Amino acid sequence: MKVYFSHGKESGPWGSKIKKLAEIARQHGCAVDSIDYTDMMDPDLRVERLLRLLESEQGDFALVGSSMGGYVSQVVSQRVNAKGVFLLAPALYIPTYKCQSYEKNASILDIVHGWSDDVIPPEHSIRFAQEVKCSLHLIDGDHRLNSSLDTVSKLFDQFICSILAD
Repeated sequence: MKVYFSHGKESGPWGSKIKKLAEIARQHGCAVDSIDYTDMMDPDLRVERLLRLLESEQGDFALVGSSMGGYVSQVVSQRVNAKGVFLLAPALYIPTYKCQSYEKNASILDIVHGWSDDVIPPEHSIRFAQEVKCSLHLIDGDHRLNSSLDTVSKLFDQFICSILAD
């Protein structure tokens, strides 16, 4: 199993959240890769980059995305066969983004969103979770979720265990 991480708009491929979650994935025997999108700000070009990268993937994989990377992971998941998708404060229903409707394609889809997020309203994740009937964890935290990294880590550990057991 390989886990592909997609970072947010103003972040980088190996920020503190991704490092922590990648460590958890490795502890479960997963390979990890974090895609570098720092050369492009357009979310839909990022979608195309991840799709091209996954064309050669022959094993099982999961997608993890934060903020704009959550949008990228979700949109890509609708076109590939990911075992699971884990979204952190995903930038869904953003008027300037190409995709405005979303489907659940992966058997396991979890969302984590902070109640105090003032960048992407938690209502966006609530709407998405209601529409696709997936797990939603609303936790104490802001957009970056750094103050809630222990909670995020526990939820991610449960997610990895679920997809490995599936």
